Amino acid sequence: MLDEAWALSPSVALRPERFGALAYHFGNRKLTFLKRPMLVAVVRGLATQPDVRSALAAAGVPAHQHAAYAEALRGLAATDLIRPRAATEGAA
Repeated sequence: MLDEAWALSPSVALRPERFGALAYHFGNRKLTFLKRPMLVAVVRGLATQPDVRSALAAAGVPAHQHAAYAEALRGLAATDLIRPRAATEGAA
């Protein structure tokens, strides 16, 4: 995943909160709490970076935490909050 291009699903809205953000998927009506502001920064930055690793670096995530963040992003992908970028671009 770290070397792949991802983006926020076009069906998802992020609402900033003190703890991080609320992510709401309008298609499956799933509400997800993103409890780390740095994770929110990563998710927001996915579309503008060439890959997940670059999005993590741009958000200031230390390299030794990349695996943990990749695992969190896999969880978001499982609920369609983020998608591989090719799938997102093809859906537009």
